[in-house]
Amino acid sequence: MTAGASAAPVAWEPSEHQRARDAYRRSRARRSTAVAIVSTIALTAVAVLGLVSSPGWPRVKASFFDPEVARASLPAVLEGLWLNIRVMAVCAVVIVVVALGLALARTLRGPVFFPLRALATGYVDVFRGLPLILVLLLVGFGLPGLRLQGVPTSAVVLGGLALVLTYSAYVAEVFRAGIESVHPSQVAAARSLGLTRGQAMRHVVLPQAVRRVVPPLLNDLVALSKDSGLISILGAIDAVRAAQIETARYANFTPYVVAGVLFVLLTIPLTRFTDVLARRSGWLGAQGSLAGGGALR
Repeated sequence: MTAGASAAPVAWEPSEHQRARDAYRRSRARRSTAVAIVSTIALTAVAVLGLVSSPGWPRVKASFFDPEVARASLPAVLEGLWLNIRVMAVCAVVIVVVALGLALARTLRGPVFFPLRALATGYVDVFRGLPLILVLLLVGFGLPGLRLQGVPTSAVVLGGLALVLTYSAYVAEVFRAGIESVHPSQVAAARSLGLTRGQAMRHVVLPQAVRRVVPPLLNDLVALSKDSGLISILGAIDAVRAAQIETARYANFTPYVVAGVLFVLLTIPLTRFTDVLARRSGWLGAQGSLAGGGALR
């Protein structure tokens, strides 16, 4: 064995220039963090001082930020929020199924499928054009008025149906965009291997399309979690309706603030998770936010 072979390998060490660059980057990062903290504290202090120094602040504080009323109303609002969560979960599953069917119907080719394409297109056009609150009123008060056998009369069911009708139109367009983003050569390659058009769609196109549209789908889920509170206009005792009842009981608006805080706490994890997936999928820039804007309904 030679002397060179028996010598221990030399550990790699960064050069002086590399160490200087690393030190400079760390100092810049510390400086940026310090500036961000100081500016945030300063802005928050200015906002708080401007709020508490306003002439009507004592009355607003007593009417909207009463801790005793908040503690007393929290159980009822939490129970209502649990209804919102259940409605959101069930509607989300139904919306995905209905929207995927609509998207597939709109992508069918050939004159024989024209009626399906026309129906799917008309559905999307109508329910994307109608405000959600109007759909809730039409479904919630119109269907029971028909007095048809088997038509549900529960405010929760009717409110969920209105959410499904509206959001299916939006999510269908998301799915259709994902399907049409897959290059036609993918289908041609699958057909050349002996797959039928349906098999190519199921095994080649849909898996790619679904992966591409996960961030905007989660964005719609964030919007759905907030819009589930609109079922209260039909009489369902959700978080918003419970807050309204507690507000009337205590003659104080603090329960509305409690409901708002709970909705924010519900949507923040979904929003952050959506941002992470969107960045990984290339939907966002370094400082962008997809879910922050929400979908206008």
